[in-house]
Amino acid sequence: MTASVPGLVTQSLTVPVSGGELAVTQWPGSGPPVVALHGITANSLAFADLAEELPDADLYAPDLRGRAASAALPGPYGLAAHVRDTVALLDHLGRRQAVLVGHSMGAFVAALAAARHPERFPRVVLVDGGLGFPAPAGTDIDELLQAVIGPAMDRLSMTFEDRESYLAFFRAHPALAPHWGPRVAAYVDRDLTGRAPELRSSCVLDAVRADGADVLGDPEVLAAVHRSQVRGTLLWAERGLLDEPRALYDPERVAAAGLDPDRMPARRVDGTNHYSILFPPAAGEVAAAVRAAMPGRGEG
Repeated sequence: MTASVPGLVTQSLTVPVSGGELAVTQWPGSGPPVVALHGITANSLAFADLAEELPDADLYAPDLRGRAASAALPGPYGLAAHVRDTVALLDHLGRRQAVLVGHSMGAFVAALAAARHPERFPRVVLVDGGLGFPAPAGTDIDELLQAVIGPAMDRLSMTFEDRESYLAFFRAHPALAPHWGPRVAAYVDRDLTGRAPELRSSCVLDAVRADGADVLGDPEVLAAVHRSQVRGTLLWAERGLLDEPRALYDPERVAAAGLDPDRMPARRVDGTNHYSILFPPAAGEVAAAVRAAMPGRGEG
């Protein structure tokens, strides 16, 4: 089966996992395997531009459990489930190791996977995610999720009369509008499910809540990026989820987190927001970090 991504050769495969089959998009290549993990309400096609920047890699991006073509996979949800699914993908491919790339929530999954399985994932590239800050005791997780990713959460309860009105909603998104084109359209279209006049997001709300709770409050998830066996690079966007000046990270917060710069150097990608850090030209900088993490090309 061939997936429709403008300008790229793309294949689709399924991987047996607990409860069913994980849908995976592959951009085939003759080079080392790279596994890319998307954000909390995203899907595999978020990495199309990165794939174009990495023609020397064999790139696999799953639709994570509870999203897009993997929406039917049941719980239990949570980041540990995504780690198990990622290991199952590597086993299915018959590969011993892969570079892990994670964006947003996917970066937290990547760090957790590397902490638990450093022999399988010796290098990670964390993109605007993976470095967390514990929520205050007694915080309501739903309220905090709404504060952090409110627009994305709101979309999960919305319905659309037809595909055109759905695409128009995204064309007006302040972080996506300047980058709108066939690939962004294909990415958002992959999340669309249901029948007119009640088309909706494929994301399972329980999966989003469980994953969000882990990102915001699970001690193992929050500690993962600080573990000595987790090695790679953290790239963070200059602007936020709605292209607002306040981003998820800033130099002060990153510095205060106490990352080891030899083990996990961190740098800002200028001129980007939370989403556009995966689009050209920033995708080239992400790709450079991935190449540096490939066997024989990075440090150590």
